Order: sequence, then C-alpha cells, then structure tokens
Amino acid sequence: MESGLEQLQKMIDQSSRIVFFGGAGVSTESGIPDFRSVDGLYHQRYSYPPEVMLSHSFYETHTEEFFDFYRDKMLYLDAEPNAAHRKLAELEQAGKLSAVVTQNIDGLHQKAGSKNVFELHGSVHRNYCTRCHKFYDAEYMLHSTGVPHCECGGIIKPDVVLYEEGLNQRTLSGAVEAIERADMLIIGGTSLVVYPAASLVNYYSGRRLVLINRTATPQDENADLVLKGSIGEILDRISLK
Repeated sequence: MESGLEQLQKMIDQSSRIVFFGGAGVSTESGIPDFRSVDGLYHQRYSYPPEVMLSHSFYETHTEEFFDFYRDKMLYLDAEPNAAHRKLAELEQAGKLSAVVTQNIDGLHQKAGSKNVFELHGSVHRNYCTRCHKFYDAEYMLHSTGVPHCECGGIIKPDVVLYEEGLNQRTLSGAVEAIERADMLIIGGTSLVVYPAASLVNYYSGRRLVLINRTATPQDENADLVLKGSIGEILDRISLK
C-alpha cells in the first residue's frame, strides 16, 4: 500500500487537470448506505426491490409509496463530508483538480467546498413542482407527508434521475468534456457496473488512470494504479505542495 500511495502522490504532483469520478462508496464513509454492500438497500426488506421503488413507473403508479421510501431511505440531511470530500475540495482550491463527476445525490461534495461538480443522477437538494416549477429544498421534502404538493396543487418531484429516466444531457456533456481534457482520472467508491455512468471512463485517454475501491472493478486491468481500501483514508494521505 505504501508504494501505491507514493505512486498516487507522484501522479497528483505531476497533474494539473485531475478529474475525480465517484460513486456510492465515497458517501458510505459519511454514513449514507449504498445499494449493494452487506448493509445496503438491496439487503433490506421492503414490499418491492429498491430499483423498482426508485423507478419512474413506480413513481407514476405508486406515488405515495415512492415518497415514503424516498423520505425514509434517500434523505440523509445530517450527513457530513468525510476526508475524501474534503481532500477533493482542497485539490480543486489548489488548482490541481478541474472537476468532480459523481453518481451521488447527497450534495456532500458541494458541502465540503467543491465548486465544479457534475451530478449525473441529480440532487436531493433540488425539488420542483411538476406544474409551476417552483423550487423546494430537501428539508421541505423531509418533513412533508404523503405526496408532497405545491401551493398550486402540483406534485413536487425530486430532481434525481430515477430508473427508466435518462441522464441530463447538459450534465453528461460537461462530465464527458472534463474527462476528455483530464491529465489524470481518479475513480473512487464505485463498482463501475451502473450504466451509462460507468461508460464515462472510456472518454479518458491519458496515462494516469487510478482506481480506488474496496473491491475489484471491471476496469482494474486497464488502470495505471489500483488501490484497495477506504477512499477517505487513502486520499487523506495525499499532501498538497
């Protein structure tokens, strides 16, 4: 691990347009469960599987059940950024990191201080009336009951990408451009099995591809450096010069 950390430090020292691409494993260290781990949502019991309850069709046909699940399992508003979030913000402030591309919807990168964040799957902190488009924050959604309605009568829908929905094209284009221009791509806290997000690694053509994850990923054999372990602990060891 020490030699790997030294190699990671050297790569970061030599880079000036780093892009970080992260998944649920980044936020699990802040106490937010993922779907696939032992304690994740797939291993908990509900009337329907999580991927069904978080689908567009379930939102349309079982709207009240959707919001009950959403409030119970998607809103962790007391969560705080961990060492990984903080180090990435520091790298951006130091002019080393150009963008964060995240599959997470919790807003912890911004809470840590990151500015240029591409949220592929949206954010729980943005909620809009489907009729008049009035904005509502996450606190409003957390304390709502049943199906949340706007004062105009419209349903308030979270600005998150549900199963069966496409990614926001402007966000996706921005993420692709950032990765294409990167001189280093760090992928962390993701198993790289959720598409189309996982395919973004294919837009990187540089020679500093780093994978940090607790388990193996389909891209390990293509990486220039693979580190297994806690992404917070690993990134916390990086020093800024």
